Amino acid sequence: MPLTFFQNTFAGNPLNRASDRRPSADWLAGQLASSDSLGMALWNGKPLVEKTKDGGIQIAYLPAQLAGELAGGDERLLFMGLWQETAIFAVDLEGTSDPAQGPLQGLGEFKELRTIALALPAPDAAILATAKSMFEWRRRHQYCASCGQPSVAKEGGWKRQCPACQVEHFPRTDPVVIMLACHGERCMLGRQEVWPKGMFSALAGFLEPGESIEEACARELAEEAGLRTKSVRYHSTQPWPYPSSLMIGLIAEVEDDEGTPDQTELSEVRWFTREEARRLIQGEIEGVFCPQPMAIAHQLLKAWAYEG
Repeated sequence: MPLTFFQNTFAGNPLNRASDRRPSADWLAGQLASSDSLGMALWNGKPLVEKTKDGGIQIAYLPAQLAGELAGGDERLLFMGLWQETAIFAVDLEGTSDPAQGPLQGLGEFKELRTIALALPAPDAAILATAKSMFEWRRRHQYCASCGQPSVAKEGGWKRQCPACQVEHFPRTDPVVIMLACHGERCMLGRQEVWPKGMFSALAGFLEPGESIEEACARELAEEAGLRTKSVRYHSTQPWPYPSSLMIGLIAEVEDDEGTPDQTELSEVRWFTREEARRLIQGEIEGVFCPQPMAIAHQLLKAWAYEG
C-alpha cells in the first residue's frame, strides 16, 4: 500500500532494502551465490525487459550468479534488496555491444526506461529507477572528493570508500522543487526555448543549502517569473533517475496573475483557467501541450484542474 494518497511513476519500490545487512560481505556473498537469488541487468542505463503473456513488459530477471559473473566484481554490482526472502542484485553493463545479442541472448531486450516507464508494472518501474540512479551515481563518483584517489564499492554498492584516506562516500539525491503557481481560478505554466515547440510545464529548480522547501519554491517563482508567493502546499514527491533527483511537487498560491519570464530559464509564461487546464491535459488545445502522465508536472496540473 502506498504511504501517501498519491504515488508518482518511479515511486513505490516494493523491495526491502535490507540496509542493515549490507555491511556483511559474507552475507552478501552468500546471497549472490544462492540459486534462489535473482539478478537484473542495465546496459548503458537501459534495463533488460521481457514481454509478458498479456502483451505487456516487465523486468527480465536472470540468475543472480550470472549477474555476478557479468559484473566481474563489486564495482558493477548492486544489492537491490529482498523480495520477501529472495535477494535481488543488479549488474551495470557498458560498451557498444548489446549483451542481449551476447551473454544475455534470449532473455529479453534493453529499452530506454523513460520510454517504457508507463508500460511497466509500477513496482518494476520503481525498482529500475533505483538501479539506474545508483549506477549513475557510481559512474559520476569513482574518485574520492576529499583526496582525488580512486574509490571502491562497499556494502553492496551503496557506499564508496577511499583506500587512500578512508573517507566514506554515500549516494546523493538532489532535491528539486517543482511547483504549479496558482492565483484564484487560474494557474501558470512556463516554457523553455529548448523544449519541443508548444510544450508548457510547471516551474522547477534545485533546493539550495540552508533553504526550506517553501523558501526554494518562493525564490524560484520570483526569479523565473517575477511572482510573489503567498502560500505553499505539498502534493507528492517523485524519484527522478536523471540522474538522481527527488522532485518535490508543490502547489503555490501567488499574489497576482501577471508573471514575466526571465528570458534565461523561461522564454514564455501562460495562464490557464481550470477548464483550459483540463482541455490541455486532454490534448484539446491546438499547438500547446503539457508533460506526459509519467511526469509529476502533469500530476500537479491534473490535481489542480480537477480539485474541488
